[in-house]
Amino acid sequence: MKIGIRREDKSKWERRVALTPEHVALLKDKFGIQTVVQPSEIRIFSDDEYKNAGAIIQEDLSECPVIFGVKEMPSSFFLPGKTYVFFSHVIKGQLYNMKMLQRLMDLKCNLIEYEKIENDKGQRLIFFGRHAGIAGMVDSLWAYGQHLKYEGMHTAFERIKKAYEYESVDDIKVALKKMGNEISEKGLPDEICPLVVGFTGYGNVSKGAQEILDCFPFIEIIPEDLLSLKKNNNISKNHLYKVVFKENDIVEPKDESAKFELQNYFSHPEKYKSQFTKYIPHLTILMNCIYWSLGSPRLVTKAALKELTTGSKQLKLKVIGDISCDIEGSIEITSKITEPDNPTYIYDPLTDNVTDGNEGNGVIVVGRDNLPCEIPKDASTSFGEALVDFVPNLFAAQSTGRLKVIELPKEFQTALILHDGNLTKDYTYIKKFL
Repeated sequence: MKIGIRREDKSKWERRVALTPEHVALLKDKFGIQTVVQPSEIRIFSDDEYKNAGAIIQEDLSECPVIFGVKEMPSSFFLPGKTYVFFSHVIKGQLYNMKMLQRLMDLKCNLIEYEKIENDKGQRLIFFGRHAGIAGMVDSLWAYGQHLKYEGMHTAFERIKKAYEYESVDDIKVALKKMGNEISEKGLPDEICPLVVGFTGYGNVSKGAQEILDCFPFIEIIPEDLLSLKKNNNISKNHLYKVVFKENDIVEPKDESAKFELQNYFSHPEKYKSQFTKYIPHLTILMNCIYWSLGSPRLVTKAALKELTTGSKQLKLKVIGDISCDIEGSIEITSKITEPDNPTYIYDPLTDNVTDGNEGNGVIVVGRDNLPCEIPKDASTSFGEALVDFVPNLFAAQSTGRLKVIELPKEFQTALILHDGNLTKDYTYIKKFL
């Protein structure tokens, strides 16, 4: 009874794993399931830690009917008839992964997508979203502090480090709470008040980002009040301002006689238009935490930023933490993916130019697609805790050598993209992208 854990190699920064040594020991001791782990020099948990937990360390995973990973796997890795569980990034028809998907089909493999493992309410059960939000918020605050320093303003934000430079989430919170206390006692420069942090969305990613903002003193307001905040004579210098945008704040029906309906928007985003531009002049930092699909209205466009910067206008918005990170998607100025050691670039609305770093005129973008890898130990532990209880039943469903869908955990049945190399009912639409 063996399962496999593949070595991550998509990036030198990818140190995460789906199951930690603690989970490996649990599976062996309680269920008699042996784990075979490919060796890795960069994984956050060492080969010795896995070996001490009872794992077999070797390259060959051919005896494992079920193989777990985190990021995409190269086409040359797959073996016939196996079940692979990882973030495949194919459900939007991502062209760069279609060859990988076709290879899995040709080998009559099974593919289970973490992103679609959900409960009856459609809520994701196994995710890195919270940690993506945490790391994205830290990097965005770091970028803001560095930009203020460039402009000659020294604040507590200047001492924030990039997320990967901290040992853990607890380490991050201890450091940031000290800075929050300093802001509470000494206040912020008049020039940057009110300091407003906006969050689009309210799911796991947004909650993770908000968790970091909780380290600072803040006053929460609703989007409607944001529009008149600057005119308020009682602006606090000892607090940040927080605002969370829901779908009805972000978009409105194109038909002026129609009312906003959430399910209708999800089903027919083309019937809606963005109304987000009116909020942009009032935001200091925008954390974009929504799921966006092609055809949905954009939140921030190049045209809107140019209009808000033309002439003598000064753009208050300094940083966009685009955690969703869809290239030229909901945030049109997200033009590339950055790395942990160089996580930012500045977009100049007047010239349409992009410059790496935090110095210059324009809006800083944190455009990262693998933010949880900056806090790999916390992220992997949390992820594995959610996954490990499903493993015995998942393994049992393929114990005969062929995956029996009816024996899969119910939550995994909706996440089965390929069965014996064929697209399952809910994912036949992907054919048009192959």
